[in-house]
Amino acid sequence: MFRRVCERYRTLYTGRSVEIVGIHDARSLAEGYERGIAQTKGEVLILSHDDIDVLTPDFAARVAHHLAGNDLIGVAGTTRLVEGRWAAAGDPYVYALISSPLPEGGYGTMLLGGGPLVVPGIQALDGVLLAMQRRVFAAVGFDAAVFDHFHLYDLDFSFRAYRAGFKLAVCRDIVLIHESTGRYDAVWREYKRRFDLKHREHLLADWKAKEGARASFSSSTREDILRKCAPVELARIAAQIERANAVL
Repeated sequence: MFRRVCERYRTLYTGRSVEIVGIHDARSLAEGYERGIAQTKGEVLILSHDDIDVLTPDFAARVAHHLAGNDLIGVAGTTRLVEGRWAAAGDPYVYALISSPLPEGGYGTMLLGGGPLVVPGIQALDGVLLAMQRRVFAAVGFDAAVFDHFHLYDLDFSFRAYRAGFKLAVCRDIVLIHESTGRYDAVWREYKRRFDLKHREHLLADWKAKEGARASFSSSTREDILRKCAPVELARIAAQIERANAVL
């Protein structure tokens, strides 16, 4: 997977200077990212899992454009973080565009949230893909002491960046496939407990989440995903979701 994602990034950044660093013995994602970033010099940092495939052909230009007006971006997150799970606030506060393989073959795509495809005012991001100005990492850093495994490092980092005054956004004009859907097992629950304890003063204890309109569709190929996730088509669907969720 690592070789594949490296080749993909090199293709996406053809003609541009790019450093690619892999940490293959990381004790945690937080610790691995800390070590990896220390080996780079660029002012724009892209952190991602190695089991993703970015489909957007002008990804490099889109990242540059979005980081011109934001400090930290991703493809999934929330405008209201209520606990150590970014989707827990429910609608109309959660936003994402994610595709994943289906057990029966092909891919499923989920579009969460209405309104514009690029959503400002985000409080926390999922770590499947994060892109940022280097100054965000310099100011915030990862907490590898508390999040010494592979869970909740992303929410902790992005939420602290938000609280430090940096501008976060979810960019749903970036299309990618994530091969994993994650496991919410006992290990995950332990790191959620750590997150909730660390940030308890800033979370909402008695939040009642609502689920409104959401969109999902299946595709047989990567090309089919890209066609269905054309920005004009996504904007049309997001506008319908916004209207439907206005009553929430």
